[in-house]
Amino acid sequence: MRLPGSPAAPSGATGLREQAEALAEVMPPLATEAEHVASTVAQGVHGRRRIGMGETFWQFRRFREGDTASSVDWRHSARSAHLFVRETEREAAESIWIWRDGSASMDYASDLAPCTKKDRATVLALALSSLLVQGGESVALLGGGFAPMNGRAAQRRMAHALLDAPVDHEAMRFESLPPPEHLPRYAQIVLIGDFLSPAEDIATRIKGYAAEGVRGHLIQVLDPAEEDLPFSGRTEFEGVEDDMRLMVGRAQNLREAYRQRLDIHRNRIMDVARRINFTFATHRTDRVPQTALLALYAALSGAIEARKPPRPGI
Repeated sequence: MRLPGSPAAPSGATGLREQAEALAEVMPPLATEAEHVASTVAQGVHGRRRIGMGETFWQFRRFREGDTASSVDWRHSARSAHLFVRETEREAAESIWIWRDGSASMDYASDLAPCTKKDRATVLALALSSLLVQGGESVALLGGGFAPMNGRAAQRRMAHALLDAPVDHEAMRFESLPPPEHLPRYAQIVLIGDFLSPAEDIATRIKGYAAEGVRGHLIQVLDPAEEDLPFSGRTEFEGVEDDMRLMVGRAQNLREAYRQRLDIHRNRIMDVARRINFTFATHRTDRVPQTALLALYAALSGAIEARKPPRPGI
């Protein structure tokens, strides 16, 4: 439902892009976090301390059933009574997919907020993609129809998809959930929206990603009026994605029950996210976007760290 308030004047594509670039400039790029990046190589591709196809030595391990004879390091094995396999680190950029909720409920802005939820989510998505490509990551828009890219081309593609491309508003009206796409195993997804759909639907969707080995991060963007229900007296509530209307004589009497229901809804999502190793954070549009971006940066950095196998002997 739409809470009472005056929708903020929609900011233009240029204004949103400038906000995103300004926000990204003051944030540390993902690749600068030494604990989470093993090395940085040409063209933004950085080594990960993760076993894979690369040329940089990582470790020796004991031969296991299923290993091929060609994988054995015979020189090292000759010094022992056992066979050892030489493992290398994987030199590949992280595949990160970003989704921004474009449904009608995201167009809401109360008098307490400087922008709509959609505008704030767009700024966060673009600022994050700018940080990621600076760190050598490959990014794509979930549901955007293009594969992950890195460099300036990726940022331009993201900006075009979020700001410039024509939008089928009728189709997006009921698309409050990220699309159920099949993603590469070990990819990461960042989902930015209000997450006011039924908790069961949200849980089903993110469990589908987790079942494919995808790691996820959710940022719930809400207007302050949606958090606090600050209205008093006779108030009319209008549906955003339907034609429902509700007239209330004393809106303040609903406040406590409303907050409890919102907490229950959010806790259900958080519980599911925790169980599938997804992160969840909230952001209000009356607060600076740097706070949300810092939380997301920390979550992404932690996920990269979790991918690394421990160093032998540590």
